[in-house]
Amino acid sequence: MSELNQLLLDFHYKTNFNEHDFYLSKSNSNAFNLIYRWPNWDKRILNISGEKFSGKSHLANIFRLKSKAFLIKGNEIDNSIFKSIKLHESIIIDDFEECNEEEILYSIFNLIDQDSKYLLINSLKPINEIKYRLPDLASRSKNCLYAEIENPDDELLFAIILKNFSDRQIKIEKKIINFIISRIDRSYRKIDEFIYKIDELSLKKKKPINLKTIKEILKIEK
Repeated sequence: MSELNQLLLDFHYKTNFNEHDFYLSKSNSNAFNLIYRWPNWDKRILNISGEKFSGKSHLANIFRLKSKAFLIKGNEIDNSIFKSIKLHESIIIDDFEECNEEEILYSIFNLIDQDSKYLLINSLKPINEIKYRLPDLASRSKNCLYAEIENPDDELLFAIILKNFSDRQIKIEKKIINFIISRIDRSYRKIDEFIYKIDELSLKKKKPINLKTIKEILKIEK
């Protein structure tokens, strides 16, 4: 973690989704390596699954920049999508569970194979574990590459917390980050909630971010 010892990074609060801002760890290495290997995939469809805030969208953006992919949200999918799919070699479906158009999804899967395209699907759980009404879609969902982003390990937790503090130009000692890591739940959602409370206390309530504040937030979470 030598690069993480610089506890205040010099950039304004923003979300960076490029490859250099993605922190690689055991939790997400399989998904990242498959994105990096494109187009040398064993199959045409890759499904990355993981909890909300686990980095799926970051990986999708890396893939989009790498492959010039067309990105569509699950809740935006309708019959008009095929014209755009035809124009691109690579497609990304984000928030896959939000699409209820199973016949259209099945047709997209077929089109990917027929036209030798590539499809990246982001979902909360592996798509071969989803209950479908359409048997053909259930069958097709089993013929993909799968990469699951696991709960964050200590190194990834350190990187996520550090980056969120740095994005907000908040100085924080390494020992306080280690204190947080030893007590916070191993959940991307819990980390996001924790950072939101940091924002609320530091910006809205004008409280300094110190060990006392951290203990207050962790107590609220529990």
